[in-house]
Amino acid sequence: MEKKNEYPFKGFLMNGFLALFLNIALYALSIYLFILANHSVMMGVLGAIVIVIACIMSAGFVKLEPNEAKAMVFFGKYRGTFTKTGFFWVNPFYSKKSLSLRARNLNPEPIKVNDKSGNPILIGMVLVWKLEDTYKALFEIDTQSMAISGTTGKQQTSLLMRALENFVKVQSDAALRQVAGDYAYDDTSTGGEGELTLRSNADEINQTLVATLNDRLNMAGIHVVEARINYLAYAPEIAAVMLRRQQADAIITAREKIVDGAVSMVKMALDKLKAEGVVDLDEEKKAAMVSNLLVVLCGDEPAQPVVNSGTLYN
Repeated sequence: MEKKNEYPFKGFLMNGFLALFLNIALYALSIYLFILANHSVMMGVLGAIVIVIACIMSAGFVKLEPNEAKAMVFFGKYRGTFTKTGFFWVNPFYSKKSLSLRARNLNPEPIKVNDKSGNPILIGMVLVWKLEDTYKALFEIDTQSMAISGTTGKQQTSLLMRALENFVKVQSDAALRQVAGDYAYDDTSTGGEGELTLRSNADEINQTLVATLNDRLNMAGIHVVEARINYLAYAPEIAAVMLRRQQADAIITAREKIVDGAVSMVKMALDKLKAEGVVDLDEEKKAAMVSNLLVVLCGDEPAQPVVNSGTLYN
């Protein structure tokens, strides 16, 4: 089982409203001490100390909404991930790196790849992903280099998540190319029967795509909830040729069914004529009748009947 480096934050924690009350009290005390500094230099020194403590304390407030997290770092050392919802106060010397755990989607433009048969195709996908391991997201891949030094709060969170989105986009492109190259566009491309194809086996291909994406994104602590191919077509340079090929296949399939039906109808007609004794045909007459019936049944245009007023034996 893979080792999970992320763990919950276990440092000192105080109710945010209680800490806010104490912080305001410290500011009020510092003002009072500065007022008394007119009579005593010591009071002025104490007031300066108190206001410095109040300013430092002000940096320790943490507010978290559902599905948000803060990675707590103490002078470069990871101290856990804080995910408790609410308003709290922690040690102000902790560096708090905010990340969103909410689900996000990605719908990139279709890309051109070669399928298993080497045919150029256009393929696109949509995926839903979410962050599951904040340690990997921050320290296993280089997301922090995109966060401008000195930014805080929502701006820093936005930059970090943008870096993760860019990582997902690049890896999803690579995963889609890998999966598309392992399968043919359809069963006419390779001629192999029973093979999975991009056009005919969407569910199986989507499952393979999800597994491939999770393998690639696991190093960043990202989990793919769902991934589906939402666009699939031949590239423009071969689209017209492939369309004619598909039309030819459809015509051949339709003709096979028509011939099968026509043969069974002719056989049924001959058997019924013989069984009911309507007419006794020799082999030559049977061959002529079969030929005429097949022409009528298999022809594209309506047959033009010719009335024979003579006899079959002439």
